[in-house]
Amino acid sequence: MARTAHPPRAWQRMLSGRRLDLLDPTPMDIEIEDIAHGLAFVARWNGQTRGDFAYSVAEHSVLVEEIYRRLYPNEPVKWLLAALLHDAPEYVIGDMISPVKAAIGPDYGTLDDRLTAAIHLRFGLPAKLPLDVKKRIKAADRVSAWLEATQIAGFSTQESDKIFGKPSASVVHGLSIVLRAPKESRKAFTERHNTLIAQL
Repeated sequence: MARTAHPPRAWQRMLSGRRLDLLDPTPMDIEIEDIAHGLAFVARWNGQTRGDFAYSVAEHSVLVEEIYRRLYPNEPVKWLLAALLHDAPEYVIGDMISPVKAAIGPDYGTLDDRLTAAIHLRFGLPAKLPLDVKKRIKAADRVSAWLEATQIAGFSTQESDKIFGKPSASVVHGLSIVLRAPKESRKAFTERHNTLIAQL
């Protein structure tokens, strides 16, 4: 008798006890503690950075939200929260550098979009952000990438200017990349999230 093939498992059990279906994620299975924990252990730049700790996506997310505030000081709190959560899906799908995303093709984007929508709805944001908000978050993200590239990823300033665009000196003034243990990055991300949620 032929054995019936089972479909591949597409869910992941989180430390909170939630079972997240990656193909059909729902807001009720999203917890900020899971996001913060996962992002604190996901390395930016495929781990190719200087220092004794990887530069985590949690740390990057906190920096992007700070840059967003500097670039757009009059933005509503909900868009600051969106900036903090801009890479939140990576807590389950990891951080893939742009060349890898291009090689995988549209399937990666579809998965990312589904997770993003569930995360946004969980925290009171629209499933799909307005295009102008997405563009502003991307601008802040590029400034963060420039800082990371020049300070810890081995890029020259000239190379970073060409790839990411030269940021305004006033925007990056006083900003430096912080390399911390995952538990500290997790704490910083969670605390910033809780602060923004309280201000909504």
